[in-house]
Amino acid sequence: MLFGTYLPAAGAPVFAILAGFALAAARWVPASCVPGCSFAGKALLQFSIVLLGAQLSLGEIVSGGLASLPVMLGTFAVVLAAAFVLGRALGLDRDVRRLIGIGTAICGGSAIAALSSVVEVDASDVAYALGTIFFFNIVAVLAFPPLGHLMHLAQHAFGVWAGTAINDTSSVVAAGFSYGRVAGNGAVIVKLTRTLLIVPTVGYYAIRRILGATAGTRDVDWVAIVPWFVLWFLIAAALNSAGFVPAIAHAPLQRTALFTIAIALAGVGASADVNKIKAAGFRPLVLGGVLWVTISLASLGFARLFGVL
Repeated sequence: MLFGTYLPAAGAPVFAILAGFALAAARWVPASCVPGCSFAGKALLQFSIVLLGAQLSLGEIVSGGLASLPVMLGTFAVVLAAAFVLGRALGLDRDVRRLIGIGTAICGGSAIAALSSVVEVDASDVAYALGTIFFFNIVAVLAFPPLGHLMHLAQHAFGVWAGTAINDTSSVVAAGFSYGRVAGNGAVIVKLTRTLLIVPTVGYYAIRRILGATAGTRDVDWVAIVPWFVLWFLIAAALNSAGFVPAIAHAPLQRTALFTIAIALAGVGASADVNKIKAAGFRPLVLGGVLWVTISLASLGFARLFGVL
């Protein structure tokens, strides 16, 4: 938080995730701290997002989500097509290119974990995909805010871009709030709408598996797949819209949310598995890098096409 105060162009979220990653890379995270880092990177981050919802109205969320939906669907189609074509050109097997493609198009590690729960994939392929996705999450956190300022993007425009083009929710939050409060709130709304694409996508692959020859080899845990924290985010916004959250509480909630976000992102960085990133090798990183550039440019292009920017 201190570094974010003195360097607001970067912001506390960026410093938090980078500091955590630096500790992980230096092997300075004790084994006893790993469960706490994992809790912070998931549960605490989701709690922080719910706190943000308590400061928004349902009207803002619905309008923001619907306005960005054409951009999301456009980038989703482009990225999956690019993953298929480029992945085959690089000689990557179907599972690796599918995991990296869906991880890039939807929700990073969450989408990869959800997909791997309903299809038969090798654990090493999952590790390659997670390592690749996390690497480009860090790149996005560092690159997006300066690029946004270079393109003179307004707060709302940057929120749409970050929410539709950055992989993991944690990195969207870090980049969005380092750009500004309005950009951060907008990025969260767009990202949570995009996260819901996990359900139909995983459902499609689950139905394919059930109808295929491997039917019955694995049960589908739908409760684990659904991103329930999105529902709590909407409930918090509904309570705020109904007047149950007084206006005087908005500023303290915002400060609390930003503080817990910084802690959560430090946990995300400290939970990084450096071995997975190293094990990813050259070709998955090439695929991840090209897809990262593809979704970044496609998001800008579709946003301008549909008048969102």
